[in-house]
Parts: sequence; C-alpha cells; structure tokens
Amino acid sequence: ARTMIAVGLGVATVAFAGRYAFHLWKPLEQAITETAKRISTSSLSLYYKGGFEQKMSRREASLILGVSPSAGKAKIRTAHRRIMILNHPDKG
Repeated sequence: ARTMIAVGLGVATVAFAGRYAFHLWKPLEQAITETAKRISTSSLSLYYKGGFEQKMSRREASLILGVSPSAGKAKIRTAHRRIMILNHPDKG
C-alpha cells in the first residue's frame, strides 16, 4: 500500500510540474521570439550576403572576401584561400 501511495504522489508531482512548466512556456516563448527578432541574422554572419550585380565589381568582391577594396594581392589571396577552405566539401 505504501508503494502505491508513493507512486501516486510521484505521478501527481510530475503532473503538477508539467502543468506549471506549460504555463511558464507561453511568456518564455514570447520572450525568446522577441529576442530572436532583435538579433539580426546579418550581424551573425561575417560574410556579405547581398544582391549581386550582373557583373561583379571590385567593391562587391571585397565585401564577399571581407577585405578593403584597396587591399593588395597577398591579402586578397589569403582571404580567398580562407573562404575556399571553409567551404570545401572535403573539410570534414
């Protein structure tokens, strides 16, 4: 009999805890959604994601590589290599 009472109290405790969690979830979900909207996805990315022109300009290429438009060949090569390594299909 004691076992049955203990099991019953355990089940009731879990049920009340679940109910309490569901009541807390609504405001929490709303807060998470608002926070996610505040953080823009563009600020999370280090790379340029924009509308590409018909013919790539030097400015657009430098934005994609993450270097200044007046960067030298060595810096452009280094940035290009870094991006190619990050996006290579054999990296994993």
